[in-house]
Amino acid sequence: MPSLRPAAVAGLFYPADPAQLGADIDAYLAQARPPAAAGPIKALIVPHAGYVYSAPIAATAYAALAPQAGRIHRVILLGPTHRVAVRGLAVPTVDSFTTPLGPLPIDAEARQRIADLPQVVADDGAHALEHSLEVQLPFLQRLLGPFTLLPLAVGAASGEAVAQVLERLWGGDETLILVSSDLSHYQSYAEAERLDQATCARIAAARADLAPQEACGAIPINGLLLAAARHGLRPRLLDRRNSGDTAGDRERVVGYAAFALEPDHAPH
Repeated sequence: MPSLRPAAVAGLFYPADPAQLGADIDAYLAQARPPAAAGPIKALIVPHAGYVYSAPIAATAYAALAPQAGRIHRVILLGPTHRVAVRGLAVPTVDSFTTPLGPLPIDAEARQRIADLPQVVADDGAHALEHSLEVQLPFLQRLLGPFTLLPLAVGAASGEAVAQVLERLWGGDETLILVSSDLSHYQSYAEAERLDQATCARIAAARADLAPQEACGAIPINGLLLAAARHGLRPRLLDRRNSGDTAGDRERVVGYAAFALEPDHAPH
């Protein structure tokens, strides 16, 4: 029997009912107003809170990707671990991840391609309850045609260790690299605005030295920025808001941003 990782946060972070989930995602995508793409998008940075808080910002990134949706057949998905300590990058051993919208096959070939790297560990426990990866899956299922998935739960690692993994998985137009990360956590609205604006400026400048208090996905972001620079890609901010802008109060907010990584056509 094929092994699977069942949805852990359906009904908590997003609707468990397939019809409601699909309708909600379609509405978020329809309302998104992404800036025009500067070139083909190779990678995205997107937030991962409950949909009522962060889905409008995530949808900006996914809507920007929509023109390329038919060409993408593989997604490399990286996010931080929130519940289980991991040394390195954890890959699952299961055959598929499931959401209310159906199963997603794990890309066994991609998993094998990085299996010999010392920073890569097989650990289903790191994935069992992790929401940072799961909340992206329904958006991808709604937006893309059939695709395979390689989810990587990133724990204690260097940006360079992440970049080495990404280099092996880089591929061509068929491969999307997706990093799931929120920004500052539980600051006042004004303080979050100040912190997140500074963090986003550093991401846009491809500064691969973010700290976890600036972005919970700092390590995978740093790795992506290192790898992207070697491939001539630049990050471009698509959207930046926080939970005080969407559905929460403004006393303790969480920051969110969406970035696309595209070819760098700027003069130097």
